[in-house]
Amino acid sequence: MTEDLSPAEAYAAARLRAVEQATALAPFRDLYDFDLDPFQIEACQALEAGKGVLVAAPTGSGKTIVGEFAVHLALGQGRKCFYTTPIKALSNQKYADLARRYGADKVGLLTGDNSVNADAPVVVMTTEVLRNMLYAGSQALSGLGYVVMDEVHYLSDRFRGAVWEEVIIHLPDSVTLVSLSATVSNAEEFGDWLDTVRGDTQVIVSEHRPVPLWQHVMAGRKMYDLFEEESDHGGRGVARREVNPDLLRMARMENQRTYNPRERRRGKMVREADRERERRSRSRIWTPGRPEVIERLDSEGLLPAITFIFSRAACQAAVQQCMYAGLRLNDEDGRQKVREIVEERTASIPGEDLHVLGYYEWLEGLERGIAAHHAGMLPTFKEVVEELFVRGLVKAVFATETLALGINMPARSVVLEKLVKWNGEQHADITPGEYTQLTGRAGRRGIDVEGHAVVLWQRGMDPAALAGLAGTRTYPLRSSFRPSYNMAVNLVQQFGRHRSRELLETSFAQFQADKSVVGISRQVQRNEEGLEGYREGMRCHLGDFEEYARMRRDLKDRETEIAKHGAAQRRVAAAASLEKLKPGDIIHVPTGKFAGLALVLDPGLPAGRTNGHRGFEQHDGPRPLVLTAERQVKRLASIDFPVPVEALERMRVPKSFNARSPQSRRDLASALRTKAGHIVPERHRKARSEAVDDREITRLRAALRAHPCHGCDEREDHARWAERYHRLQRDTQQLERRIEGRTNTIARTFDRIVALLTELDYLRDEEVTEHGRRLARLYGELDLLASECLRARIWEGLSPPELAACVSALVYEARQADDAVAPKTPSGKAKAALGEMVRIWGRLDALEEHHKINQTEGVGQREPDLGFAWAAYQWASDKGLDEVLREADMPAGDFVRWCKQVIDVLGQIAAAAPRENSTVAKNARKAVDSLLRGVVAYSSVG
Repeated sequence: MTEDLSPAEAYAAARLRAVEQATALAPFRDLYDFDLDPFQIEACQALEAGKGVLVAAPTGSGKTIVGEFAVHLALGQGRKCFYTTPIKALSNQKYADLARRYGADKVGLLTGDNSVNADAPVVVMTTEVLRNMLYAGSQALSGLGYVVMDEVHYLSDRFRGAVWEEVIIHLPDSVTLVSLSATVSNAEEFGDWLDTVRGDTQVIVSEHRPVPLWQHVMAGRKMYDLFEEESDHGGRGVARREVNPDLLRMARMENQRTYNPRERRRGKMVREADRERERRSRSRIWTPGRPEVIERLDSEGLLPAITFIFSRAACQAAVQQCMYAGLRLNDEDGRQKVREIVEERTASIPGEDLHVLGYYEWLEGLERGIAAHHAGMLPTFKEVVEELFVRGLVKAVFATETLALGINMPARSVVLEKLVKWNGEQHADITPGEYTQLTGRAGRRGIDVEGHAVVLWQRGMDPAALAGLAGTRTYPLRSSFRPSYNMAVNLVQQFGRHRSRELLETSFAQFQADKSVVGISRQVQRNEEGLEGYREGMRCHLGDFEEYARMRRDLKDRETEIAKHGAAQRRVAAAASLEKLKPGDIIHVPTGKFAGLALVLDPGLPAGRTNGHRGFEQHDGPRPLVLTAERQVKRLASIDFPVPVEALERMRVPKSFNARSPQSRRDLASALRTKAGHIVPERHRKARSEAVDDREITRLRAALRAHPCHGCDEREDHARWAERYHRLQRDTQQLERRIEGRTNTIARTFDRIVALLTELDYLRDEEVTEHGRRLARLYGELDLLASECLRARIWEGLSPPELAACVSALVYEARQADDAVAPKTPSGKAKAALGEMVRIWGRLDALEEHHKINQTEGVGQREPDLGFAWAAYQWASDKGLDEVLREADMPAGDFVRWCKQVIDVLGQIAAAAPRENSTVAKNARKAVDSLLRGVVAYSSVG
């Protein structure tokens, strides 16, 4: 109390309060009806002191408060603040938040789709927009004082992460950077890099969750805590969390049989009490259904909940299952409020489109308080779900992991159905970072006293492994930065080649590579010490055992080479046999996923034919399209035919056969089995070994027998040490190559890109040519291909819908490749232009290979994908939504997103097209107008 202080102490306290009130932080704190956390205060004080900051804290901890303080500082200083986010939805959300706080006249929005009050002192934008402004030298950068980079850990994203590093490197030194990140395990390393490239940067790391998170496993009708209460073992040790022994016991029980067969053979039955205990345990071990999970959470007071399901179709199915189960989470008043909000937000959608979009089924789910949330949904529908969830009118959401990317949609509980997801190539366990990101949604600050993460029991679950996931709260930030063609010409245009190279060497990617070299060098030193020990272990008193071991390896390598040669000959014979196949041939596929009886629909010969869904020529031999006896239509490859194949029978393929029709496939497969089901292919004999006749093998065997060490009694002991020596030596050489490869890696890639661009006349030494200036205005994964198409004038004379179809091939990527059926494309000029685009890509692909530019490392031009061309053409031709979506076989949300990306690139093409090529620029603008209608026009986010 003040009256308890001495006069001197009271005077000192008054002075301290006066100093605090003189700071910008004091009035900022008064804007909030809650006290700031220590990490927020520390970060804000650092900002006010003129430092940049990196704030790494858990999801939902309030990191954005620090970004909002940067806005507050900028407005108070009469400077600008740019607030960047990784996705448009987040930008829209942050724009609304800041406009409410500071007034719409002071806040703008730039996302590519939307441009609102772009000259405002505070502008929210996607990071790509800021990158483009930096390269263009935009006047909007004048007076810029602060840049907030929300979700900066996104720079790990292998597709878009490079943009974050480009911005950080190229921002003027006068700009203070505010970096907001999820909790990462190498925040100090990232902070060191920021300190190097941006100057004085303070790293603030907070592990504290403002709302505690409890971890559970739901099995059967019961929900178990994952961890026991924390214990310090009676004061004897450090407190730690132990895995719930009930879960460990259940896992063991699930893997045990009711009785042991060996013990039964001995006449010893398992005791009845043990069997009864096991039976009761087994009755609890089953995975509850989705309606049961929601009902259980509702009864425990744990709604609202987000259930993460790693499949769009499964999210939709979950809503249907809950509806069929009669689940209702809203009362009559809630249902009425939902209907009012939905009708208001969807009033602009034409009535004829509502049925196509599944509006009425969606609305029924919302009225019950249940919804899905995934990228395949119409953006407007997703926004409505988010709004209703925040208002407490939707209480159960089934979502894919994209929801975890920062959307302000926290819940009381988060449910994970499985701990495995498809990563685009295979089913893989989710990482600790992904687990942290997903479960971080649980616990609403200011609403919930605690959050709950619930994992559903699955057969084979390992509770200890789950505890490891839940206990690892952090994950490392890894750079995905790679130079691109567009980046190269923009850098050279602004800084020249030498300075550009130096700038790229300051990237976080190179910083991490250089730092890792230190650790690799230490490992090389340790290996060399180990090699000396192994060398001593293989020392032989009869002679040079290292020489003897080398001869043994040479013999083994030669025998392996002979075996491979025989296999290669069989592959050549197999390829030759494939070239003889004809439509109607019945064959037996010898191996692989589709082994068995098959009917050849198309031999897939490369000469003069197109192959595969992307529409370009293949050069790796025939790839026959077949119908299997199991009714699957698949394009096979040479790997499926390790031995020659021949026609066993022949049958006619009806002209009416339609590979897309299940009934058509079923009928023809039935005829195939009737025709040839009785045939058993002759087993292929093993190729005769050539090793017996090889002179080199004969010579090496004789030399081995003649070597002094061959007669040593300890020969095989020495040989084991020699093999260890050889393996460690090989590993050491690989480490040394890694050291060599990691030094100046980014700059070397830049040099290769510059060499290719110089060959194509985009660059001439330090000069950026007219072609290069055009490329500088084209951003995207296929920037160089787009530029080369403009250069070759292949889009000249195309109508706006035809141009939209061609440009779609530059942006679209199918979620799953379908080699069996070629995509439908427009005919006439558009078809010819698409074919020419593919040929241009082929030339670029060969050039990249020549210059050692590796697409697998994220550099170079991927194959253009024609899978969206027909949908883009139809929509730009004013076809109805029902017809377009039905023929495209695509969810509305995906359709809108791809249309918006096509619109974005069309805008770039309109700006970049040569002046003399005015029809392309004019038709690109018309194509934008044609695409920007209906669902595409009234969707506010992409």
